[in-house]
Parts: sequence; C-alpha cells; structure tokens
Amino acid sequence: MSTYTTDVHAERVGHLGLITLNRPKALNALSLAMVRELNHVLQQWQDDAQVRAVVVRGSNKEGPFGAFCAGGDIRYFHQAALSGDVTLEDFFTEEYSLNHLIQNYAKPYVALMDGIVMGGGMGISQGAALRVVTERTKMAMPETHIGLFPDVGGGYFLGRCTGPACPEYMGEFLALTGHVLRGGESLQVGLADVCVDSSALPALWDGLHQQDWGSGDAVVAWLRAQCKATTEQALAVTPAWHNAPIDRVFGLASVAEMEQALQGADDWSVQTLKALQHQSPLMLCVTLEQIRRGRHMTLAQDLRMERDLVRHCFQTDHLSRRGVSSETVEGIRALAVDKDHTPKWQPACIAEVTPAMVQPFFESPWPASAHPLRHLS
Repeated sequence: MSTYTTDVHAERVGHLGLITLNRPKALNALSLAMVRELNHVLQQWQDDAQVRAVVVRGSNKEGPFGAFCAGGDIRYFHQAALSGDVTLEDFFTEEYSLNHLIQNYAKPYVALMDGIVMGGGMGISQGAALRVVTERTKMAMPETHIGLFPDVGGGYFLGRCTGPACPEYMGEFLALTGHVLRGGESLQVGLADVCVDSSALPALWDGLHQQDWGSGDAVVAWLRAQCKATTEQALAVTPAWHNAPIDRVFGLASVAEMEQALQGADDWSVQTLKALQHQSPLMLCVTLEQIRRGRHMTLAQDLRMERDLVRHCFQTDHLSRRGVSSETVEGIRALAVDKDHTPKWQPACIAEVTPAMVQPFFESPWPASAHPLRHLS
C-alpha cells in the first residue's frame, strides 16, 4: 500500500510503514497539507496490525536523505497572518496534535534525522523510539530568530535535556540562542539516540526493505546494532561547549541577568551575547518562562501552553499588536521575506521588557472546555 501526495510519500513494505518527506526545495518544511497527511497516515498505521514499526526520512534535491525537515513553512505563516487566513490557527492545532501522536505512538517510530532538523522537524522526531543522526545533522530550535518561541513541544523536550556531557541548563541555552548542534553533539544532550555515517543511510533503508520483521522492537534493535560503532565514536568526542559556563549564565533568573553575565571578553561570551542581542528581546523573556514551566509539565500540558503562546504571538492584544506589528510577523519579514536581517523589535532591548509584557502570553485565550488541544491526554 502506497500513498503519494505532492510532498509526502508513504508506503507499506512488508510489516513496515515508510515515510519520505518530499518537499526538498523547501528543505521539507511542513505545510498544513503535509501535517494533515502525516496525521492521517500515522493514525491509519497505528490501527493496522500488519504495520509493526514506522520509519521517516527526508529528501534533498538529488534524492533521498540530506535534509530531514527545516521546520514549519514560515512564509505561509507570514502570508496567512497578513491576510487573516484562519487556516493558520488550524496549522498549529494540527501540528501540535501530530507531535503528541508521535510522542505517544503505539508502535516504534524511527526518525532518520540527516541534514537539517529544526523547529517542526524536531517536533516530528523528538518523540521517536529511535532518533538517528549523522555527521551532517544540523539540529536547532531557532525560533527566537523570528520572534517566535521553541514550540512543537520544545518546552517539554528542551527542558529535559540530559546526557553524558549535558549542562543542567542546556535547554535554556539552546532555546534562547538557537545554537546549532552538529552531528553527534545531539547525543551528548539527549536529543538523539544513535549516530550513523550518512553514507550508510541508503544501505540501512534497503536493509529495512529486505527483512520480514517479526516485531517493531526487532527493527529498533537492528538499527541500534548497525549504528553502534559510529555512536561510540561520537560519544567519545568532547563537545564544543565543554568548558563554557552554560550553567553559570543560563541558570540565572532572568534574560537581563544573563546579558550582564556575558560581558566577558572570551570568545564564547562574545558570540553568545551577540546571538542573544540579535533575537527578539520580548520573545527571549517569553521563551525563558516557557522552558522553565515546560520542564515540570506533561507533554499534553506543555502543548496546550504552547498553543496559547502561539495565538498570542500573532495576536498580541495585550500590547495592542496584531499581524504586521507582531514580533513574529516582523521577524519572518526580516529573515525570509525582505531578507534584510534587520528586524525592528519592540521593545528594542532586553532591559526594556517588563513582566507585564510577558505574563499575559501565558493566559489562555480559551476556557479549558473549549481549548483546541483539550483532547490531548
């Protein structure tokens, strides 16, 4: 059984469900149609006794692999916000429902995270039973670059970063700076499980086709075995942040205090401060609160919080800002539309952000009985 849409290719091969994200010119960024197709296929396969595991990969302009998923389609976000397109609301509700489905999937779900894995790409991979990266993986949650926050469950999984070389406040560092984890670095912070050389991916994919899998667990065990040597090599590499004072800085109570703590002349402080000062000051403060709340929430609670947050991002009524005047639309404009890379943030600096600007983001615009994600458990 195969289903082909323009941007998603799903096929059942033996006892496996195999998905290829097929929008390479956009680095497989998720559209609403893709989110709906993924939800549909995964729900079908969850109820199909013949499907024992699901494996998802991306594609590039030359063929399979190369870019897993660069996130959500931010150009669509921009256009929809300016035109009042109500499907923008549907996108986030359905995307977050998909994230929850994957995190709670009844069968092993495997993500082959080659190339770019950012934003929405993290949302469809972090819930996997096995998260496979390569030396080409570039993993990040860079939403503060566009006046947004690390959504798709970012408050949940970034708040729980843990690993053999993981600072306690790594989640805050990744969320606020948008720092890119390269290759096996993601293993060190618990955002991937195994690493394999990208040149081995075609053979892995073919190997999945060639066996009659008796169980989903057998699929995961076979893939772990194929990745064992490369994973051990990746874990033996000292991560770039080994001597960086991440906990001393990102464990502080506020973004303003972090900014002050980064006034040193060493290269890490200079580069980290530069990253923070490029982002939306308002959304940095919202993001810090999101990560610290999400660390103590269930995934369903976190996704409901993030659904509230994203509504406020496009309709920031407590600051009398909507559409073109919102931080998110301005951030997307500067990065992806006009490409001038000079967003005009309001407020313009971290010191000007007040609690009265931040706290209303965390007030739900819906009563609990009418929340668009009330069905998540």
